[in-house]
Amino acid sequence: MRTEMGRRSTLGLLAAGVVAPNAFAAEGPPITIGFAEALTGSLAAVGKSGILAMNIWAEDINARGGLLGRPVKLVFYDNQSNSANVPGLYVKLLDVDHVDVVLSGYATNMAAPAMPVVIGHNKLFLSLFSLAINSEFHYPRCFAMIATGPNPKIAFSQGFFEIAASLDPKPKTLAIVGADAEFARNATDGARQNATAAGFQIVYDKAYPPTTTDYAPVLRAVRATNPEVIFVASYPADTTGILRAAAEIELTARMFGGSLVGLQTAALKQQLGPLLNGIVLGEQWVPAPALQYPGVMEFLKIYRSRAAAEGVDPLGVFLPPFAYARMQVLEQAVKGAGTIDDGKLADYLRDHTFKTVVGDITYGKDGEWAEPRLVWTQFRGVKGNDLAQFEDPARETVLLPKAVKSGDLITPYVAGH
Repeated sequence: MRTEMGRRSTLGLLAAGVVAPNAFAAEGPPITIGFAEALTGSLAAVGKSGILAMNIWAEDINARGGLLGRPVKLVFYDNQSNSANVPGLYVKLLDVDHVDVVLSGYATNMAAPAMPVVIGHNKLFLSLFSLAINSEFHYPRCFAMIATGPNPKIAFSQGFFEIAASLDPKPKTLAIVGADAEFARNATDGARQNATAAGFQIVYDKAYPPTTTDYAPVLRAVRATNPEVIFVASYPADTTGILRAAAEIELTARMFGGSLVGLQTAALKQQLGPLLNGIVLGEQWVPAPALQYPGVMEFLKIYRSRAAAEGVDPLGVFLPPFAYARMQVLEQAVKGAGTIDDGKLADYLRDHTFKTVVGDITYGKDGEWAEPRLVWTQFRGVKGNDLAQFEDPARETVLLPKAVKSGDLITPYVAGH
């Protein structure tokens, strides 16, 4: 990886839908890489951080001669964080723009609606942080960039229940809370299976409408069932509302957390501050010393040097390393296969291991990672809303995997303390 890139990307052109990184070192027609991403709406804070990561890759690869001697060009459109927009945008990418390679945008709810279109065109599809979107299709040309492994629904919450079951005495009762949307449904499906396997009695299990804005009634209903453990699957806007409501009603439990998407971002860390304390969170990766894979901190240094000017997440520890790693996988596959033919790329992806900034990746069943690599953490000692405090690994203690554990679970959870 170069420590200096070519000219800076122009995220100001996002509204036009196309960014053309410099291609002075490569010749011929560009290899076009198409996707729909959240540039506006509730997922934009995360989505735009991934675009910066991809532009860093594109500038670097073009400065090194491109792929197969051709420059690469990113072609993308704003899905507005609205899943209803996704199918039409992928039809446009494939039937009007005729892109060579197709990627998903960030998030399950934005990737799943593209699947029927991509399958109908028999194209390779590299997804990003999309939970179990191929578990029903079993499409052989779909490959995931998410650390959940071959059984994603189970793996996504397995660590949470392992930690809960380790409490002494072992808890008996559990509440499951999630939105009535693709991501949360997949996450809570797995949570039920893990809860049953661990012997928990589920005393609350209801989905709230995605249009919910007041979460206090939801959490009061949860509290009325007196659960010892509370598992939540939520998207960023929901996550903020749920944690503020938890503090408002002074919710307590022996353990609270799960897949609260958004807490990994600088924006929500800064907004919520001490409301994070005590939450057990499933992470794809954290920059703990034992998890600093080759190249990842160098990538983050480049990303962070440009984040402020691009108006994106200044920390970049959530999506950007994986957005960059996805492009590394694509680069290695194209170079290894010597082609951009979808079928040959899929064959190459199935049969090789890829070196990336988030570690080595090998693909298994349904294009998922062959082995899960999720991290479970707990926030503690967060004071005020100063973002700099989150650069200290002690603010987010690693509970699992045991090989990189940095502390034990602190219990009980008392919202807002």
